[in-house]
Amino acid sequence: MMPLGRLGVLLGVLVLSGCASLEVDRNVSDTSTFAKKNYEKALRRLDSDEARREAQTEVDTLLEQTLTQANAERLALAYSSGFQILLAENAAASARVTQSARLPNPVFSFEKLVRNEEGARDLDIGRTLAFSVLDLVFLPSRIAIAKSAQERLRLQSAGDVVQAISETRQAWVNAVAAQQSVAYFERVYEAADAGAELARRMQAAGNFSRLQRAHEHEFYAEAAAQLKRARQRNVETRETLVRTLGLTTSQAQKLKLPDRLPDLPKALKDEQPILQQGLDERLDVRMARFELDTVVRNRGLTRVQSVVDGLHVGLVSNSESGKPTQRGYEVEFPIPIFDFGGARRTQAEAEYMAAVHRAQQTAVSAASQMRQQYSAYRTAYELARHYRDEIVPLRKTISDERMRKYNGMLIGVFELLADAREQVASVLAATESERDFWLADAQLQAAVLGRPLNASSSREPAVAGVAGGDGGH
Repeated sequence: MMPLGRLGVLLGVLVLSGCASLEVDRNVSDTSTFAKKNYEKALRRLDSDEARREAQTEVDTLLEQTLTQANAERLALAYSSGFQILLAENAAASARVTQSARLPNPVFSFEKLVRNEEGARDLDIGRTLAFSVLDLVFLPSRIAIAKSAQERLRLQSAGDVVQAISETRQAWVNAVAAQQSVAYFERVYEAADAGAELARRMQAAGNFSRLQRAHEHEFYAEAAAQLKRARQRNVETRETLVRTLGLTTSQAQKLKLPDRLPDLPKALKDEQPILQQGLDERLDVRMARFELDTVVRNRGLTRVQSVVDGLHVGLVSNSESGKPTQRGYEVEFPIPIFDFGGARRTQAEAEYMAAVHRAQQTAVSAASQMRQQYSAYRTAYELARHYRDEIVPLRKTISDERMRKYNGMLIGVFELLADAREQVASVLAATESERDFWLADAQLQAAVLGRPLNASSSREPAVAGVAGGDGGH
């Protein structure tokens, strides 16, 4: 029967050997729970060929229909290669943290000495099994530090979810808005083409001067250039979405987007609940707290290790030909003569104070970022509603009145074409304002959870205003 002491050691080794896979599974499970709670989306680890083939089949099924924002987020979390990279890197980091909490292996040394003296041959054999006492003493502290590090990895993985969702939302919004703008620029181009052709005919009939025709052709040329730029923006934003979702070439060809952006919500989100949620749940604030906790634990270890850097105890067994075997132990530790550990202690104190101030600054920055982002969200909403409820209806009223005048032969066709261009320009501006609102909404949700994005880098260039022609009347 195996002695109880050896059985305990064996069980301890077996438990430690399974910690890495358990922690990796727990990290994925916690990250999936976070995704379901905040986004109602599930994530998957594609860690086998079969899982990847199933994922490709499911992606193809989703792409058979128009890709909504919700399905785009689903693709990003469950199937995109970019997010799978983050999951794999997190698993590798989790395994490294688990390794850091384990005891180093004991060191076995063996020596064999042969002595020939007066025709006799003596054999000396030495065997030593040594291990670090300090590593054993500080094992509970190292395990606690590893637990904090694992929790930090879980927060980092949750932040990766926020980042992936936010980037997907913004890529989807930009792609739909760009596609929607192309349709309006095509209408502008058609109106400009009609005006240019009419001006050419009127000049040929002697009713238009060369300057008047040049004005109309200038607008046509500018409309053609704007249409080309709009189509290129449509390609760029669409390909950005394709890369974000990790679609293959064949899948990208199947991608179908909605014709227009979603309608604006009926009301703004309340500010105070959002700010309070951010202060309570922001990932960067929680991560700063765990970093501070880890530094505090490391600080205690450094104080001891700065004086005694290593203490090793070894079991010794020596045997010599014709003599009884010698058994005993040896103790090895460094003598602090040249290095008393003052620099290590100073470093630990400085790192501790840096962690304290970093946690404070993170909380201050988080509150400021959320207030700023909510202001941008509210302003974008008010502008979008202003265009929808004020400017676009006014332009339609003006267009209707001009159509009545045209029917009554009070204005000419060129005035009517100019009015059509102005009306399309207001619709384009309204589309841009809706796009900016949905981008601000995505940025606000990211800021509440702790991964605020740079607003300036997430928006597409503003659509150039539609040039107007003098008409030459």
